[in-house]
Amino acid sequence: MHIVIVGCGRVGSQLASMLSQEGHSVAVVDKDPTAFKRLSKNFQGQVVTGVGFDRQTLIKAGIEHADAFASVTNGDNTNIVSALLVKRTFQVPCVLTRIYDPQRAEIYRRFGIPTISSTTWAANELKEMICFAGLPSRLTLGSGEVAIVEVAAPPKLAGRPIGELNAPGELSVVAVVHAGKATIPEPGASLEKGDLLYIAVLNPAMEKLKKLLSGD
Repeated sequence: MHIVIVGCGRVGSQLASMLSQEGHSVAVVDKDPTAFKRLSKNFQGQVVTGVGFDRQTLIKAGIEHADAFASVTNGDNTNIVSALLVKRTFQVPCVLTRIYDPQRAEIYRRFGIPTISSTTWAANELKEMICFAGLPSRLTLGSGEVAIVEVAAPPKLAGRPIGELNAPGELSVVAVVHAGKATIPEPGASLEKGDLLYIAVLNPAMEKLKKLLSGD
């Protein structure tokens, strides 16, 4: 893959270094040439000095044959203008951007551009660590109203129907991993010792899930 990244701050430089290490073709754009010093010593990609919403700068970075684009500067306006230009003009298949303002992030999603709000993300991560203690969250949806948690099936529930852990509108077992193989379970299927469960749960139903897993 060829990936163009606008912004060589802490996030952009780490992302670029990781992708380069995995063997991808990477071009990093930043208006400050000293920012490229943040890249790892093993970075094998291209660096381009310029602003992320300048057509010629993007073309120099290989945007015309890019498979993905990410704008991760510290400015919301730069990020969204760059992302919109790349999506509409160069039609890159995968366009992502970072937005600090959560309210603006929701607006930009309506343009069809996936956004990551570091403010919302950090708040959700801290909230999960507080509220989901003992139930590791692997994914949150929306603004964090629903989480996918990962939990080992308690031995005391072995042989019980998986459907007993479902509560319509509140929580549902969406996948089970048994002996290394993942399946989408039927409600009548039985839990087995060693099963790893992935459960979609609404935040208010977290205590209910804990009680169901305890067998109470």
